[in-house]
Parts: sequence; C-alpha cells; structure tokens
Amino acid sequence: MATLHLLSHSPFSDGRFNSCLPLLGDTDALLLAGDATYALTAGTKPATELEQLPEQVALFALEEDVQARALGMLPTRVQLLDYAGFVELTCRYERINSWL
Repeated sequence: MATLHLLSHSPFSDGRFNSCLPLLGDTDALLLAGDATYALTAGTKPATELEQLPEQVALFALEEDVQARALGMLPTRVQLLDYAGFVELTCRYERINSWL
C-alpha cells in the first residue's frame, strides 16, 4: 500500500528522520513540514540522504515552512505545496504515517 510519510521534526535534533528513510517504499512519498524542512539545507547529511532516495519516492515540502526558514536552493525533485495541496496529497495515498 502506498504511504505518505509526514515528518515535522528537525533531522538535527531528533531521530525520526533517520528512522523514517529506511521504511520508504517505491510507491511512498515523504512530506517535510515544520522544522523537518531543514533536511533540505544544501550540503548537509540529511539533504544528501534525501537526494539518494530512489526516484520513485515522491518528495514534498510545505512551501510556507520552507520560506519561513529562509531555505535557499532546493533539490529539483522537491515539490512545494501550499496547504490546499497538502490536503489534496493526503487524499492520494492509502495510508498516512505521521512521525509524531
């Protein structure tokens, strides 16, 4: 079953990011929200790990959270979403795993 994984905690202060990545299947997606968007910071280990995910894994980030953290250039595979897009995205996946 395709799963949308939702992360909102910083990969630099919490282990959820590292726990989530190995569980991503080829039909899954990862949505970064809140402080999890810091994983997109160029040149960091989390950013490298995201770039190494299989191409089939969709990668999303909430645009408002990216802007609030003044993140610069993002990997081209990252699709930015507004809140309406976030809601629509949740309807596309059979399961949602929120890494609270």
